[in-house]
Amino acid sequence: MKRMRAFCQSRLGSGFFQRPVNASVEAARAGEQGRGFAVVAAEVRNLASRSATSAQEIRGLIEGIGEKIGEGARQAEYSGRSIRDAVDAIHQLASLMEEISAATREQRSGFGQINGAIGQLDGTTQQNAALVEQSRAAAAALEEQAALMQQRVAVFRTRETAARDLPAMA
Repeated sequence: MKRMRAFCQSRLGSGFFQRPVNASVEAARAGEQGRGFAVVAAEVRNLASRSATSAQEIRGLIEGIGEKIGEGARQAEYSGRSIRDAVDAIHQLASLMEEISAATREQRSGFGQINGAIGQLDGTTQQNAALVEQSRAAAAALEEQAALMQQRVAVFRTRETAARDLPAMA
């Protein structure tokens, strides 16, 4: 950008187009002999004027391009920062997703352990229910046997039962 400005000022500046003006002044001093030279100098002056105008337009275009290049560089820098920010955000998101995935695996493992423990509790509960049923059946059988034994033992008399029963008989 600086080099373009320097070129415009050195090559397209006002001093570059001063030479045709000097030539027409010299032709006017020469008088009659310089008349043909004056016509050529006038044409050269017109050409120089148009060239100066074109040079000014070119200078303006070059400076405009330089400004646009500067703006493009600023936008590219901003875009680069935005892309870096987006990449950083993506890395953070990937890290969070990995943490969520690890937590999910841990939960899945925990659920498996809970299901195993529930299965063991269910098995133990069923065993306890079977033992309770067996205990009830054993208690009922013992109760029957105790009633049967009571009937069989009731036939026998002991001294105590005999002494008690004698006064009731008399």
